Amino acid sequence: MRWLAGVVAAVILLLLIYFGSAASSLAKLAAAVRAGDGAAVLARTDLKTLNHSLTDQIVRSYLERIGATRQIKPMERVLINTYGASIADAMVAKMLTPERLTQMLKTGSLDAPGVPSFAGLPALADLQTSDWLSLLGRVKVIKPVLLAIRVSNSSEPDDYAAIDLHSEGLDWKLAGIELPKPIVRDLAASLPVK
Repeated sequence: MRWLAGVVAAVILLLLIYFGSAASSLAKLAAAVRAGDGAAVLARTDLKTLNHSLTDQIVRSYLERIGATRQIKPMERVLINTYGASIADAMVAKMLTPERLTQMLKTGSLDAPGVPSFAGLPALADLQTSDWLSLLGRVKVIKPVLLAIRVSNSSEPDDYAAIDLHSEGLDWKLAGIELPKPIVRDLAASLPVK
């Protein structure tokens, strides 16, 4: 019986370390965003994974938009996934400069030359990172090394927005931004239509 209590205590301690390290990393990221420190935000970001996350959302929305009016042939789908992804990737790369990424996370909008403007993304800067119990209700474990933290007030499918944190040891980095569907649709609409 004593060993069971030891195992339970060890599991609780590991969970506290696991979620505590994620909450600490989130608090540091949010503090950098609030301060407008683009270099610190970028240091707490896995840029390649974030770029991939946003590009995938835009291409998926683009395929949905085309698929709503006609059937997409398999070869066309492959071409869109390669050519469309390269165009979306170039657009996302312009969005992920230190200043623009910080602006998106701080204000929930992006208004910069050379990229489509948008507003309506819940701002990470508004998230109360000091209230750990409230944060715990916003966490969704995707994989043991990947957490989604809801930044939107609502979990309705059209309004849902979250940031994904990826574990790198005891540190967690921004690895994705799940944009609300209307924003993704607007970004996908800026891609050329065949």
